[in-house]
Amino acid sequence: MEKKQSYAIPIVVMILLFGMISFVTNLASPMGDILKSQFDIPNWQGTLGVFANFIAYALMGVPAGTLLQRRGYKSTALIAVSVGFIGVGIQLISGLMGSFGVYLCGALVAGFSMCLLNTVVNPMLNRLGGGGNKGNQLIQFGGTFNSLCGTSVIVITGLLIPSIVDARISDTFPLMYTAMAIFALAFVVILLTKIPENDENIAKESLPLKDLFNYRHFVLGAIAIFIYVGVEVGTPNILNKWLQNPDLDILSDTLNDDDIAASVTGFYWLLMLVGRLIGGVVGAKVSPRKMLSVAATAAVALVTIAIFIPSTVQVHFLGFNGAQGFGFNMIPLSAALLVCVGLCTSVMWGGIFNLAVEGLGKYTERASGLFMALVCGGGVLPLLMNGVVDIFGPSGYIPSYWIVVAGFAYILFYALAGSKPVNRNSKV
Repeated sequence: MEKKQSYAIPIVVMILLFGMISFVTNLASPMGDILKSQFDIPNWQGTLGVFANFIAYALMGVPAGTLLQRRGYKSTALIAVSVGFIGVGIQLISGLMGSFGVYLCGALVAGFSMCLLNTVVNPMLNRLGGGGNKGNQLIQFGGTFNSLCGTSVIVITGLLIPSIVDARISDTFPLMYTAMAIFALAFVVILLTKIPENDENIAKESLPLKDLFNYRHFVLGAIAIFIYVGVEVGTPNILNKWLQNPDLDILSDTLNDDDIAASVTGFYWLLMLVGRLIGGVVGAKVSPRKMLSVAATAAVALVTIAIFIPSTVQVHFLGFNGAQGFGFNMIPLSAALLVCVGLCTSVMWGGIFNLAVEGLGKYTERASGLFMALVCGGGVLPLLMNGVVDIFGPSGYIPSYWIVVAGFAYILFYALAGSKPVNRNSKV
């Protein structure tokens, strides 16, 4: 009991940082629509903010793992929130200047911060939970707060921006001020909190990065996280653009297409929150492998069915309809199915990370850095999906989801076979 009590504060701090990751990262998605409107650019360029945010993981992942091993959890976390403060500040300046390039620079710097935070938070929560089911459970609870913050960003952005056509970066200033204030507060809290660190001998030990490639389940898990983050971000990103497209007039019976589209996308993130909360509750009893298998199977089924269902088949949806407030509107059944994918993606991050670092021991911190480098999939796959849309026009939105189906199929393979712990240097 004494050991659990001593870990309570670090666990709370890590969960709060988990929320900050989503708060800043999810801001990049609606910002893409704002950039497209303000600078009159095509879909793929509007996604460059998301791309910059996630490509930062590819650049910072390995250095972050090295920093975590040598400087420890507390120092790395302090550096992370400091960089986050600067990154959001640059984005705020871009709004004052009306500069697309400055915004992309800020998105990249903010991405560095998110990578550093992820590198700290995930192995620490897994470690404080003792790995296995308990470690996965803590990550799922952290993910719940992560989703709550992510959902709040989408909802608040919708309230701040009544019309996406006239939107400007400056419209999101209240969110940016909030993020900077939270980063400043987080710095003080972390500074005053005692966080468990690794043995000093491990910090001084030389751990070649190439040694990680002896662990097959880690390598396959790193690929799985690249794909997972891509499909998690790409699914609502394309869905929102599809529903808003004036040429298709998907929401012809609604009063405000932008508001309804934002509500649908917001429900995706809300279902991720619900799914992670459920995952946290049952996480101690259900293995990460079983949880991931069920989620991936359901995701493949939902997206495949959504692709084949005509948009003319519609269902009632409770959403925000501008000045009229909340009410039922008609949306395509395929859109409702894609929203339900949020329940599936909700538990995948914790499951993949937990399975990938199993048995790594002293290599866990280095592994976390390399793992985070491949989070850049969140910028790559949505970019590819938007590229498909630009090539095929309005008819390309739904076909772009075949990329998502392929991604979930790989995650299912990892859950069923690829996650089996294997060290190529061991005969066992």
